[in-house]
Amino acid sequence: MKKLLVVSLVISNFVFAQKTKNDSLQSDLLTVTPAPIKKKEKPMPLSKKGQMFVFFGWNRAAFSNSDINFSGNGYNFQLNNVSAQDRPTKFGIVYVNPGWFTVVQYNFRAGYFIKDNLALVLGIDHMKYVMDQNQTVGFKGHISDPEYAAMVQNGQVNLADEKFLTFEHTDGLNYENLGLEKYQNLIHKKNIDLVWSYGAGLGVMFPKSNVRLFGNERSDRFHVAGMGTDIRSSLNLVFWKNWMIRLEGKAGYINMWDIKTTLNNKPDKARQDFVFGQVLAGVGYTFNTKKYN
Repeated sequence: MKKLLVVSLVISNFVFAQKTKNDSLQSDLLTVTPAPIKKKEKPMPLSKKGQMFVFFGWNRAAFSNSDINFSGNGYNFQLNNVSAQDRPTKFGIVYVNPGWFTVVQYNFRAGYFIKDNLALVLGIDHMKYVMDQNQTVGFKGHISDPEYAAMVQNGQVNLADEKFLTFEHTDGLNYENLGLEKYQNLIHKKNIDLVWSYGAGLGVMFPKSNVRLFGNERSDRFHVAGMGTDIRSSLNLVFWKNWMIRLEGKAGYINMWDIKTTLNNKPDKARQDFVFGQVLAGVGYTFNTKKYN
């Protein structure tokens, strides 16, 4: 009887242990943590280190009045408070034909983010500056040629007939600059980013000035004439991951102290300084802006 009782206890303990083991295994299976679901990748906003963009657009510009000094053999004088305008090309195929892109007032930008939210931007601003022909301006100085000296009346000269002077930077008023721009993301959605930027730039003036003074042959050549500086701000709409529309405004100062007024190597030159304002818009493409986790 005792042996039977011992055998029964052993069998009972074995069955209980097996049941406990199975229950524990089932409990472990029920509490297994599911594998994390991988986040869907989204486009990065235009503001991260290593990103780049290129941009091409068109501008309108305005210029303050300026005093223009002319000097050379037999003359040294200044025209006071001279007004000028830009010269936008009539809208048409010229704006989209790559072979004619320098005809219009255009802008080019290439930017690289040297750190988050800070980009180094190379820019070319091709503006056009045309002196208003129908104006009478103040005159100060001397002219040895009696024909042109006689055109000065009561300290003023009338420029309307173009005999005394025509003066343009129309091929153009080229401001080639390097700037630093700070970027801030305003809207970040699945297919659209809106990014605001502000900054400043410094560069050289490389105009092709069209000048005809005293009936001489017109000067028309590229030349480094001075320097410029600016402050700027822009809104950048990035869509379809990489495409960009940019709207930019800027204001700046230009000082050109070596404007060529003749085609030869005579010391003839002009100098002027003025303030400018510019608005521009166009399209661009971004690089390294595709994905983040």
